[in-house]
Amino acid sequence: MRTLITFQNKLVPVYITSEDNKQPTQKVLRILNSTLELKFQKGKSAIQKCLNSLISIEIKGSEAILHSYSENDSLALSLY
Repeated sequence: MRTLITFQNKLVPVYITSEDNKQPTQKVLRILNSTLELKFQKGKSAIQKCLNSLISIEIKGSEAILHSYSENDSLALSLY
């Protein structure tokens, strides 16, 4: 499933693998938004660098894989 979220005033596509995820989609998106905001404000520079160049997010189970313009800056975050 594909949906869009607004993060730092830009639309970011979020791809959710529904068979891996046991939580309702709305709850997952709320958790994702709060985690991204927290990491943007208080995260280390590597996370902030990834968030500044974020192009898409893929959610598999309880992990969010953040894809950025540079493959080297992409990373995975635990949501739960």
